[in-house]
Amino acid sequence: MGTENLDKIFNPKRIAVIGASDREGSVGAKLLRNLIGVGYSGAVYPVNPFRSTVQGITAYPSISRIPWQVDLAIIATPAHTVPQIIEECGKAGVSGAIIISAGFKESGEEGEKLEKQILECRNQYGMRIIGPNSLGVMRPKIKLNATFANKTTIPGKIACISQSAALCASMLDWASEANIGFSAVVSTGSMLDVDLGDLIDYFGNDAQTRSIVLYLESVKNARKFMSAARGFARAKPIVVVKAGRVHESSEATFSHTGALCGEDTVYEAAFRRAGVVRVEAISDLFNCAEALAMQPNPRGQNLTIITNAGGPGIMATDSLICGGGKLSVLCNETVQALKDVLPSYCSIINPIDILEEANVERFRKVLEICLKDPNSDGFLVIYTPQGAADPVEVAEIVVEFSKKTTKPILTSFLGEDGCRKARQILQKNGVPSFAAPEQAVSTFMYMHSYTQNLELLYQTPEELSVDFSIPTFLKEILRKAYDEGCKVLTQPESLQFLDAYNIPTIKTLVARNSKEAEALASEVGYPVVMKALSPQITHKTKAEGVILNVWSPAELKTFFSELAEKVKSFSPEAEFQGVVIQSMIRKRGYELLVGSKKDPQFGSVILFGMGGINAELSKDISIGFPPLNQVLARRLMERTAIYRYLQSCEDSINIKLLEEILVKFSQLVIDFPEIKEIDINPLIVSKGDAVAVDARIVLDAEGMSQGFQLHGHLVIAPYPRKYIAQWELKDGTRVVLRPIRPEDESLLDGLFKSLSEETMRFRFFQIIKNMSHETLNRYCNLDYDREVAVVAELNDKSKIIGVGRVILEPGRNCGEFAVVVGDQWQGRGLGSKLVDYTIDIGRDMGLETMYGYISTNNSKMINLCTRKGFELKPIDEEITKATFKLS
Repeated sequence: MGTENLDKIFNPKRIAVIGASDREGSVGAKLLRNLIGVGYSGAVYPVNPFRSTVQGITAYPSISRIPWQVDLAIIATPAHTVPQIIEECGKAGVSGAIIISAGFKESGEEGEKLEKQILECRNQYGMRIIGPNSLGVMRPKIKLNATFANKTTIPGKIACISQSAALCASMLDWASEANIGFSAVVSTGSMLDVDLGDLIDYFGNDAQTRSIVLYLESVKNARKFMSAARGFARAKPIVVVKAGRVHESSEATFSHTGALCGEDTVYEAAFRRAGVVRVEAISDLFNCAEALAMQPNPRGQNLTIITNAGGPGIMATDSLICGGGKLSVLCNETVQALKDVLPSYCSIINPIDILEEANVERFRKVLEICLKDPNSDGFLVIYTPQGAADPVEVAEIVVEFSKKTTKPILTSFLGEDGCRKARQILQKNGVPSFAAPEQAVSTFMYMHSYTQNLELLYQTPEELSVDFSIPTFLKEILRKAYDEGCKVLTQPESLQFLDAYNIPTIKTLVARNSKEAEALASEVGYPVVMKALSPQITHKTKAEGVILNVWSPAELKTFFSELAEKVKSFSPEAEFQGVVIQSMIRKRGYELLVGSKKDPQFGSVILFGMGGINAELSKDISIGFPPLNQVLARRLMERTAIYRYLQSCEDSINIKLLEEILVKFSQLVIDFPEIKEIDINPLIVSKGDAVAVDARIVLDAEGMSQGFQLHGHLVIAPYPRKYIAQWELKDGTRVVLRPIRPEDESLLDGLFKSLSEETMRFRFFQIIKNMSHETLNRYCNLDYDREVAVVAELNDKSKIIGVGRVILEPGRNCGEFAVVVGDQWQGRGLGSKLVDYTIDIGRDMGLETMYGYISTNNSKMINLCTRKGFELKPIDEEITKATFKLS
């Protein structure tokens, strides 16, 4: 449903507490007490059918008897009464509800029935519901404490969202001690309605919120979560603690990919793709959120440490190196400048120990020198109270210099008394300060992780050739296998899929008897590889069903019989259908694994790593999500040890070819929801080339029996190729209308640079001489669930000459459109076509209305929209709003 009515929950004017009580210690009593007499300016109405007053306030027997329109109902009554109360709230026009009560799905079948009844009421009346099992919500700035917690919190800039009510209460205690404030606190409970995606959307647009922290145990709607997180991670850091790192699955797997894709590794990959920072502990959660909101992001992982005590500097260094960071290698100019200002007995290599004798002036000089060092990506200043310098004065110097640099500065002031005051000064002035150097270092590394994740969102990929047509004969192979009750395709069938997607594949032939095997081996050329063919045996090496280096017909005949015997001895039920004949790859190569598996929460994921028979032992893998482009494919590989080894070895490995293979494999996964698991193992890479030697495809039989929702197996919307079309301008110029891609950044930049000042002003309401890479990337690298931009491209692919764009609001009921056409192409019907195209896309995406803002001086666009049936309404003297009803 999006964020409709969430404002009635987080900024309500009138609240009803249903289940309000006088009984000391009860949830109903705590809820009411936390809302009254604390400065909240809205009205609060207790609802209790057995009391005329509660805590001295007039009570009402039901929500319907309150004579004013209530925005928010907080429900703390027995579970079996909640569906009826929700229905009463809906009839009374209540927009939002928080269900504190427990005893629903977690209690069994009866609880599930209660949840279904609640959802029916929600759908009927359009309410938004937080809970059940919620602690409630807080909005400190308006003094709203709609929880039964014993602690409140101070206003701040962090939105805190927790799936655990108990942990939410604990975090309030911890934040109170650490003097950390919040823009909001939300205990989601069971997320029957309002989920993480809704809340990220809401607080992503909330002016009071600068960063979002999450404690989560599971994601209910993964696609919605990923879409919301990707949408706001660029502007507001999202930091998460995910519980449940260890999960042992009892489900049998047929492929190496299935065995290697654990639940937590998939979550890790999802956070990385969405631009979310994952941390280990609750303290890290707030440390990281505050640091990212206060300081610039580090461009790299090189940290310069300045300390007045050797021990803490060494501890910080250990923590940095163990966490994957690096000490900055100070440039010669920096080293010489430090030699000029420090005594000869001071350590001028990083970490820089200026000793306990250092006074404030020494701190100042060293900071001034180090901040100019080009090799440093960030700085950590460590102070211990043993020294000559006053901690408050040192803190003031750090604050002064923090305003002169674009690199992050973190501090660790060890001790209490003066150090506590120094930390407060630093925090107040936007410089993160920690009681221990290890905390500061881990925060720096989390900040670096955030930078890396953002690079995935910002980096422009190179163009790679991918055919978007789906080979129909492959669908027939899958259907035939399903109809015959097969769960796993044969090796030759699996390799056909790769060959159809132009993934280099070794020539593979099937021999049903030894005579056929001899003929086919002669065709392939000796030496050959023989592999047993049996539908019941998926891992042939376990059955000793692979024989390498077969050099002659005599050997081939002997080995054919041996393979038949090995199949029978491995499993009496196994059917021997012959052998697979392949040429023997003789030149030196490296075995890789490329695979995909359907995760229960996140759908199809893609895996890359070390292959061969020991793939599951090495566990050198990286996980990503389709769709992949060139940058995402490269980043997927870079996280593995085998990739780093291939980069360093003497053989020249064609990395670009591997990128192309991964992008094509990603398209295969997108096109076939029928595939539950797929392995290419091994993909043998050698100097200049790569070839798939073996493959295995496992069918999603359950899904095939029920049918698939379009792209329902994907957590990230793929390229919407259904919007590709050929079209002709009035003058006969042929163009391709197609959705924009991340690879289009330079072409889009060319269009914007070609616009006249008038056209630029009509489109952007200002003159933009040069668009930054980040801005252009934002226009090209889209979440197609939320935004579609269609470009008009000349047939020779040399230019983009116009763009039409539709941006959906979170509720998906309405969206904004915009159109621009290059000056020299105006007056040829393209603007009209793009407006029609945006209307068609909006209708296809289920919008009810579309709107756009037009300069009042843009008479051509105003006339065009008038002809199309838009309703025009002036906003002010300069801007007119055009609205089109789609349904």
